[in-house]
Amino acid sequence: MKLCMIGTGYVGLVSGVCFADLGNDVICVDKNISKINQLKKSIIPIYEPGLEELVKKNYKAGRLKFSTNLAESVQKSDIIFICVGTPTKKNNYEADLSQVISVAKEISKNIKSFKIIMNKSTVPVMTGDKLEKLISKKVKKKLFSVVSNPEFLREGEAIRDFIYPDRVVIGTSNKKSNKILKNLYLPLISKGAKYINASRRAAELIKYASNAFLATKITFINELANLCEKLNVNIEDVSIGMGTDKRIGGRFLRAGPPYGGSCFPKDTRALVATAKKTKTSLSVINTVINSNENRSQLLLKRINYILKNKIKNKKITFLGVTFKANTDDMRESACLKMIPYLNKKGAKIKYYDPTGKKNEFEKLKNVEFKNTIKDACVMSDLIIIHTEWNELKLIDLRKVVKKKNFIVYDMRNIYSPDKINKQNIKYFGIGR
Repeated sequence: MKLCMIGTGYVGLVSGVCFADLGNDVICVDKNISKINQLKKSIIPIYEPGLEELVKKNYKAGRLKFSTNLAESVQKSDIIFICVGTPTKKNNYEADLSQVISVAKEISKNIKSFKIIMNKSTVPVMTGDKLEKLISKKVKKKLFSVVSNPEFLREGEAIRDFIYPDRVVIGTSNKKSNKILKNLYLPLISKGAKYINASRRAAELIKYASNAFLATKITFINELANLCEKLNVNIEDVSIGMGTDKRIGGRFLRAGPPYGGSCFPKDTRALVATAKKTKTSLSVINTVINSNENRSQLLLKRINYILKNKIKNKKITFLGVTFKANTDDMRESACLKMIPYLNKKGAKIKYYDPTGKKNEFEKLKNVEFKNTIKDACVMSDLIIIHTEWNELKLIDLRKVVKKKNFIVYDMRNIYSPDKINKQNIKYFGIGR
């Protein structure tokens, strides 16, 4: 099939490349000329394991193209995917739909034959209705169909999640579109993915509801970890004991820093904003948002306790600064609050992350990026494990720090307290 992906972020680029790998002809469109030129050279603008290889393979095969010409790309394609950002508005919890609306207007100018317009961007319920009304001002309704097709791709696991999804959700009552789209996704359905055809509004809500529930699980286990620290109970035991219950499941029950990234923070806020418009109470999700936003402060209080309120001139190392492993995404990372706070208190901070130096810390004095774990850790007073990169799990802290007395604050519980303590290293974990 001939597909057009508008937007080359995590969702648009990964989906486009994977659809091409399934044998479709795909054009990935972006207004950023520099990004498109880089993609044509197989230079990937995001860190996503396995993506570069797939881009090279399918671009060379001619199934994958990159363009800045939206009009031409829409005209050449049968199915158009909207994959642009929907960040939180600056003044409230609502999703900013300006990019989605702008793209829909451009699409409406270039429809000459029947097109299926797929909204993969995460949007509030009834956005599809708005897009349909907007496009119908320019185009006859028989020439297009607006469908909600939410994505469920985890950063760092996006390719696997696309190829082996739990479900494919198609929000449409249009039988013609549903038949075409079921055929498009047939290679994934044949591997075991459940195909769900729901109403457009239901599909839009499925995405928000899913993310809000997962965010709730993370917040729940983080709050429980706070209690464990007071009761001298290991949160790991609690997580395993809970997670083996099939009704609960073990995923997203790992205590640590607050959730971050491009989805959970903005999607929980947008869902609350939607509920507010209908005068519906979502007290659980409101509490989740507030608890998550306060978590960085709780972790900083713990650091103050660990250092006995003597932060000034302390050498502190952060290992990993992205919001999670296997991504270069810094959005809503706890480090964005923690590092500036500790820096302001007079700490001298070094950090290491496999995805490189971060612009967010460029203007901070006494905050320095190091290219190796060893350079980041040498002579540190406190080492904070912030992101659970695999390469951090087997390092010999005694060898890299080269200092008799230092402290480890393991925010991901990747180390065994017993093993660390046997090395005469003072250790603190989360909920331990």
